[in-house]
Amino acid sequence: MESRVLLRTFCLLFGLGAVWGLGVDPSQQIDVLTELGLGESTTGVRQVPGLHNGTKAFLFQDSPRSIKASTATAEQFFQKLRNKHEFTVLVTLKQTHLNSGVILSIHHLDHRYLELESSGHRNEVRLHYYSGSHHPHTEVFPYILADDKWHKLSLAISASHLILHVDCNKIYERVVEKPSTDLPVGTSFWLGQRNNAHGYFKGIMQDVQLLVMPQGFIAQCPDLNRTCPTCNDFHGLVQKIMELQDILAKTSAKLSRAEQRMNRLDQCYCERTCTMKGTTYREFESWTDGCKNCTCLNGTIQCETLICPNPDCPLKSAPAYMDGKCCKECKSICQFHGRTYFEGERNTVYSSSGVCVLYECKDQTMKLVESSGCPALDCPESHQITLSHSCCKVCKGYDFCSERHNCMENSVCRNLNDRAVCSCRDGFRALREDNAYCEGNPCNDV
Repeated sequence: MESRVLLRTFCLLFGLGAVWGLGVDPSQQIDVLTELGLGESTTGVRQVPGLHNGTKAFLFQDSPRSIKASTATAEQFFQKLRNKHEFTVLVTLKQTHLNSGVILSIHHLDHRYLELESSGHRNEVRLHYYSGSHHPHTEVFPYILADDKWHKLSLAISASHLILHVDCNKIYERVVEKPSTDLPVGTSFWLGQRNNAHGYFKGIMQDVQLLVMPQGFIAQCPDLNRTCPTCNDFHGLVQKIMELQDILAKTSAKLSRAEQRMNRLDQCYCERTCTMKGTTYREFESWTDGCKNCTCLNGTIQCETLICPNPDCPLKSAPAYMDGKCCKECKSICQFHGRTYFEGERNTVYSSSGVCVLYECKDQTMKLVESSGCPALDCPESHQITLSHSCCKVCKGYDFCSERHNCMENSVCRNLNDRAVCSCRDGFRALREDNAYCEGNPCNDV
């Protein structure tokens, strides 16, 4: 009886907090999908069913596209947004699993004034912005958004205060350096991509809006405006507490059994090891892998980029890269016709009669290499290429990479007209000027 009276009293006191949907002043709203006028004629997108039938939803496909506001439309957007310090980005989306793409981007040249992206590779949402002190900033919010499921996303900015909601739940709240909305003339507005070539979002977007007002997330999730719980909330809370009590009892039993097992493990010594490229290393053991110094710590491999010293080479030698090694070492040199050659390098010299003579640097002296004859070529003379390190010509398109190259991890060999060179794979950056060693670039996830 007492519980019923308590429940009625609770509902009477707190059930009055019903929330009414908030109307949005059109002068404070930017309906991006409507203003961009996407339709069947728009390349790379097509209309599909959305989370609800109230507004249009569009599938951003894995194909070349250019979803960019016209100069006039972008300026209409920026007139509402320029020099405002309270606004909210709203979007309902269903992002393809593991896709890393830009939801929207407002940038001028290299300055990203406001760019919101979701990385499925790193499971995080990122906000790139340009601060009032004229410096670029990036805020990272760890969250799995690219899971091929519908989500409501809102990012509210109030001066230096950020609030991120996902599915009407406050996920993050931070204080940051105040973003700048002093947008210069010529600023561009992109949807679903950073530019024509990068940051392609793959999936469905619906209800993409910019609201220039405080707490704009309430337009997407009206219940967030409540100050008091309803009677229905109270009933749900009681049910959840009962479920949690059951889970707690089961978890306590599991923890008790696990604790008993762990007590027995205390009597054992288990050394942690690390394995890289088929080789096993013991705890605290260090080794060199390409251009990285690696150490096995607590069963985890931790690597740092190798810092190469500048070798002090004796006379008739100079620093040079050695096969299979990251740093330069001293190597013998030869002086020949005003040029310097390293041990093993070859050079051709042509006599006045056009006869080719080949020299090789050996023991600090350029020595004549006896000719062993050249293979016959099956291409016309106009397609034959003269090489600086061989008296034998080759046909245009010859595969120099098939002979020998020093391209190591994350680097690939590419053929030029008369030689082979190394080039870093996409997403990697060079650790040496010859691109033989490359490492992952953390700034290039998309």
